[in-house]
Amino acid sequence: MDLSARIYIAGHRGLLGSAVLRRLQSEGFSKLVLRTSQELDLRNQSRTFEFFEKEKPDYVFVCAAKVGGIQANIDSPGQFLYDNLAIQNNVMEAARKTGVKKLLFAASTCIYPAQAPQPLKEEYLLQGPLEPTNEGYAIAKIAGVRLCQFYRKQYGCNFIAAAPTNLFGINDHYDLKTSHLLPALMVKIHAAKKNGQKQVTLWGSGRPRREFMLSDDCADALVFLMRHYNDSLHINVGTGMDASVADLAGTVREVLGAGVEFIFDTSKPDGMLRKQTDITRLEALGWKSKSPLKEGIRIAYADFLKRFESGEHENFAGAVGSKRN
Repeated sequence: MDLSARIYIAGHRGLLGSAVLRRLQSEGFSKLVLRTSQELDLRNQSRTFEFFEKEKPDYVFVCAAKVGGIQANIDSPGQFLYDNLAIQNNVMEAARKTGVKKLLFAASTCIYPAQAPQPLKEEYLLQGPLEPTNEGYAIAKIAGVRLCQFYRKQYGCNFIAAAPTNLFGINDHYDLKTSHLLPALMVKIHAAKKNGQKQVTLWGSGRPRREFMLSDDCADALVFLMRHYNDSLHINVGTGMDASVADLAGTVREVLGAGVEFIFDTSKPDGMLRKQTDITRLEALGWKSKSPLKEGIRIAYADFLKRFESGEHENFAGAVGSKRN
């Protein structure tokens, strides 16, 4: 990618999209095409097509998506399926019609079967039933991966797909009703520390294992892939290392300096018991994750505190208590 290339980042204010934006800005890319969801609703096909016709980006990062944790996925599977299908279908078709040089679609490791062997290899896609708690979201992401492959086959489009592991970091989402595991842990443990509580209740048994990657590391990988990867097969992006939910909670507790104990509510779902990515193909290309988990949590927590104290996020203020307390 030349520094003068026009690059559209769909979802540039989200966790991953904002990290891609920071990564490209740090390299000096000067023609970044950006729209908020209020300025451009990517679910609207005609508006999306008009935008591409006007801006004619050379490269596209598809980071826009409706995302959420287990409860959000359970409550709104139809919305997760419809919104994500609409977003990615409209963006990819518009990119095809306007001759985009290259497009990268960010999928997710939830595309793999619930009982797939570990670690998760790319070829395990569609080899078994999905995890029921996030099936709507997963089906949409699988469709996005396949659309990249089929557009490449039928039209010759240089569209690639990556499957990032669980992400966290700067500009994460901290609404307890919809947030993912690690930011939810941060909110709950921070709230307990602030309010003098000695116990924190967590969903499930604490036994499921999860892999987490700092969003800025993932963004670095996606920019690397945009430059160096041109295969039809999607590619995993992760650290290749996982930990139990109980151990993750313990690491967050250590970083936050909170003296709390955990109670595990086994009436709540665990989700998939393990989701560890096989990153053999990514590492063979010459890329490897650089940020240790604990350091990443420190970075994310500093951003959390900055945003909370500024009053930016009222959605998690109720869980933590007024910042004036």
